Amino acid sequence: MTWEFFDAAGPFLDAAGDALRANPVEASVVATMAEREQREGAPDLPHRWFAVAGGDEITGVAMRTAPFVPYPPFLLAMPDELAVELADVLLGRGEPVEGVNGGLPAARVFAERVADATESTVRTVMHTRLFELTELTPPEPAEGSLRRVDTGDVDDLQQVTAWTAAFHRDADAQAGRGPGDSEPEAPMTEQRLRSLAARTWFWEVDGEVVHMTGLNPPAFGVARIGPVYTPPRWRGNGYAASTVAALSQQVLDAGDRVCLYTDQANPVSNALYERLGYRPVVDNVQLRM
Repeated sequence: MTWEFFDAAGPFLDAAGDALRANPVEASVVATMAEREQREGAPDLPHRWFAVAGGDEITGVAMRTAPFVPYPPFLLAMPDELAVELADVLLGRGEPVEGVNGGLPAARVFAERVADATESTVRTVMHTRLFELTELTPPEPAEGSLRRVDTGDVDDLQQVTAWTAAFHRDADAQAGRGPGDSEPEAPMTEQRLRSLAARTWFWEVDGEVVHMTGLNPPAFGVARIGPVYTPPRWRGNGYAASTVAALSQQVLDAGDRVCLYTDQANPVSNALYERLGYRPVVDNVQLRM
């Protein structure tokens, strides 16, 4: 078998580090998650793993750490034959595989192999696009100011919980998807909430929170922004642009690179990030079988 699986993030990072470091923007989701688990501990999830393929020269990287049903694996770009082999290995291990997220074409090759083996069909849930900031173009300043979420404040934690759920609901509704289609609501355990809140920022106007943006700490020199959420009644005031611009500048000032993912079905957010100086890197997809 070409694939080697890891239950712990540390040994996985030892094995995959050079491959992740060689392409840190496209590897951001995997690298961020592995480093987070190394810092905070692994959550209790079914079928959780990291994996590499290729022996001395790693040519395939994948993980299964999603906290929501159907716990889809996430695949980085890899040769088609490795995507096929990974599908066969997981099915041979008896793991239920009903979805996959990740880079194209690997994710689709994987999904089609699973669908053939399980007599199911492949359904596209969402097309996403990875962007990297090349040079920040500051937006018109919005009223208000940025502040970090207080992880010891009950109101802040409740706000993060509510708006994280609203972000996914609104994104699905705007794109014409069913509720929870792109990312079914995952249990907000205390560990998950504390971790999420610690990397979340609010935009405030006259003491009222009007916007929320997440900023994942750098992994291999690349930080990733998201989610980015403004409730409907406060949209159109530039809060998202000002928040994303301010956090992006923080990352650049620290000497790191910064990226983010967009839903291709949301032209407003895609246009906003391009105005700020973000440029497309690669397209990803979420599939269900």
